[in-house]
Amino acid sequence: VQLVESGGGLVQPGGSLKLTCAASGFAFSTFVMNWFHQAAGKEIEPVARIGTNGDTWYADSVKVRFTVSRDNAKKTVNLQMNSLKPEDTGVYYCHVTSLGTNYWGKGTLVTVSS
Repeated sequence: VQLVESGGGLVQPGGSLKLTCAASGFAFSTFVMNWFHQAAGKEIEPVARIGTNGDTWYADSVKVRFTVSRDNAKKTVNLQMNSLKPEDTGVYYCHVTSLGTNYWGKGTLVTVSS
């Protein structure tokens, strides 16, 4: 299993970023995919989830502002982040659980600052 995140960077408050996670090594379309966020000095927290049938879940802090989507043909899961706030700063990780094992990407850093 390999998960590779991309798309992070520096953005001003109110701006947008799109994160992408490229997955390989497992039957992508049959797994729930997750995005997590870890701010500096804080615990990692779930941000968004997308199921195999496209159903979604969002943390209250990002509802309306973030949208998770998946492309099973490309084996990618995206996180469109709009109206970004300074508190959205941190590392964003792609995650999947397979046969009881948690797999994580290395993360991509998002910095929201003026």
